[in-house]
Amino acid sequence: MRKKYTLFALGIRKKTIFSTGLFLLLFVWVMAAGIFIAEDALMVDLEQTFSKPGMDHLFGSDWVGRDMLLRTLKGLSISMRIGLLSSLISAAVAVLFGIIGPVFGGAADRCISWLIDFVLSVPHTIIIILISLACGGGLKGIVVGIACTHWTSLTRVIRAEVLQILHVEYTQLSRRFGKSKWYIAKEHMFPHIVPQLVVGVVLVFPHAILHEASITFLGFGLPAHEPAIGVILSESMKYLTSGKWWLAFFPGLCLVLLSLMVDKIGNNLEKLWNPNTAHD
Repeated sequence: MRKKYTLFALGIRKKTIFSTGLFLLLFVWVMAAGIFIAEDALMVDLEQTFSKPGMDHLFGSDWVGRDMLLRTLKGLSISMRIGLLSSLISAAVAVLFGIIGPVFGGAADRCISWLIDFVLSVPHTIIIILISLACGGGLKGIVVGIACTHWTSLTRVIRAEVLQILHVEYTQLSRRFGKSKWYIAKEHMFPHIVPQLVVGVVLVFPHAILHEASITFLGFGLPAHEPAIGVILSESMKYLTSGKWWLAFFPGLCLVLLSLMVDKIGNNLEKLWNPNTAHD
């Protein structure tokens, strides 16, 4: 009998390809929507205040008549931009520290290990708030704050991988042939940590957008005039007690679903590159 394949019966490879392709389509669509939504579409319309979700406004409208679907898309595009920038910067820092520490050893490795322990010992939210305030807030402050706090876990993974590669035969031969440490790092270390690097970038992304939303919600992130998800959720709190549930429900749901989707893709990629689970 021929097997019937469903989405839930697919192997890890097909699940990863399907979920990644779906996310890329969603990512491009949300980013394009955020770019092409005109300012006029988010103008005040006092005749449409507090419209409930329906055909005219799928996500309803807010206290000044702005369409919540358009505001949510705009906010998600901002969060995605921040998440992408932060995860890429964090990955670059993790690669730099994760390779420099084991390759150069000694004081360099001890300083990097101490710095990792120091960053992990302080709650990320506090560090992000302090860095964001020091950088003047806004997009730059949030990106710098998140990037400076989310490189530690990936650095440890890369460092452990590099330590193993240092003791393999071809690395030892390169040293005996007089190759420099930078040559060994570039030719022998970096190609082997690409899978961990990709998974790390994907897994940092949802953490970045959730931290951005939480810091903005607390008032230390993006300014109030930006249609960010954190701003939308913060503004909606005063109206929830009067039954305007859609002001927070739909933006919050979209943010959570986006984070869970990216996190699932990262876990699937991690399983795919693991030889023990790649053929499940």
